[in-house]
Amino acid sequence: MDEQLDHAPCGFLTLSEDGLILSINHTLLTILDYTQNPFIGQHVNSILTVPARLFFQFYFFPLIKLEQHVEEMYISLVSSKGDEIPVLINALQKERTEATVLECILIPMRKRSEYENELLLAKKETEAALKAKDQANAELEATLKKLEKQKEELLELNKQNHNYKIETKKELELARIIQETSLTNPINNEKVEMEVFYNASSELSGDIYGIYQMDQHHYGVILLDVMGHGISSALITMTLHSLFQRLLSAGVAVDIVMKELDRHLHKLFENNEEARHYSTAILLAIDTDRQIIEYINAGHPPALWQDSDGKQCELSSTAPPLGTFEGIEFKANSFTFGKGDRLLLYTDGVDPLASDHLAPLLKETVSLPLVELKEKILQSLNHEKNIYHKSDDESFILIDLK
Repeated sequence: MDEQLDHAPCGFLTLSEDGLILSINHTLLTILDYTQNPFIGQHVNSILTVPARLFFQFYFFPLIKLEQHVEEMYISLVSSKGDEIPVLINALQKERTEATVLECILIPMRKRSEYENELLLAKKETEAALKAKDQANAELEATLKKLEKQKEELLELNKQNHNYKIETKKELELARIIQETSLTNPINNEKVEMEVFYNASSELSGDIYGIYQMDQHHYGVILLDVMGHGISSALITMTLHSLFQRLLSAGVAVDIVMKELDRHLHKLFENNEEARHYSTAILLAIDTDRQIIEYINAGHPPALWQDSDGKQCELSSTAPPLGTFEGIEFKANSFTFGKGDRLLLYTDGVDPLASDHLAPLLKETVSLPLVELKEKILQSLNHEKNIYHKSDDESFILIDLK
């Protein structure tokens, strides 16, 4: 990179088609608060916030492949200190002799973002005040009308409401039991050892997982997170569960499983776009005989693979979430594993920073038994809840390969 471009008044980087960082200028490193360059060969996710990672998968890569350029796309970077940095990105796809390269210019937008946020906040506060006023007037009018009715009618209404709440609570509790009963048990034998954790933020969860052994050497593991949580998300998880249970139990290839799940979501909402839900998912096919793992990550937080020496690798997203774009081709990636390797699959309720919290914990406990590692993660989760008061569905799967 020449001197002028390296110290240009804007950030500059080049990416491969797969999103790997090929070069990055000094200006962008300064914006990110780095004195050294640790990013060459890393995925662009390493400098993006979690929402920006999903945005890249949903819009940036599909758009630049379609139009060969991107103009003034608004995303957020993350600095070395974890601060969010809003930028505008312009990108151009260029065909070089050796490969296709994406050239990107990034312009910080801190002040503009602050002004826009202030305007949006003022607008929301005004709308909320007007809405509160209208609601107060409506409630006052309704109250005056209710005072004209007989006390017996009011008591009867309260009684019916109370009975409805009791019945609803019973139904939700039954639905929760049914949902949790559908979850498969972890598998523990001479080939694999597993631990799982599942916790709904309310009565019902948008998380679901399945663990299946097809024969002596083949295992299937899937973890899904449907957008949102509560009744609507839980209903969708159950429809997806019946489908992936049938497909994985039959040993269907991972790309076909993902294709069928994606097709199911599109068909489910083809007549009601407003009710559309999306789902992130990660699916693993483990062959303990050949010591090979095939996987597909559809917009899900990257799973962590760690070998017996503590070396780690992220199983990053390879496709958009299920239900986003029709006609997506799901291509499986694969890697070999050895004795003592460890895998961690999780939903964003466990680590919203996409492994920034879990990866160090996993490395520090490389020799710890799986059941004790699970307890460490749970302790860390409780600590995070106490600090940030977060509430989201939480699920993770730990796998040791023997």
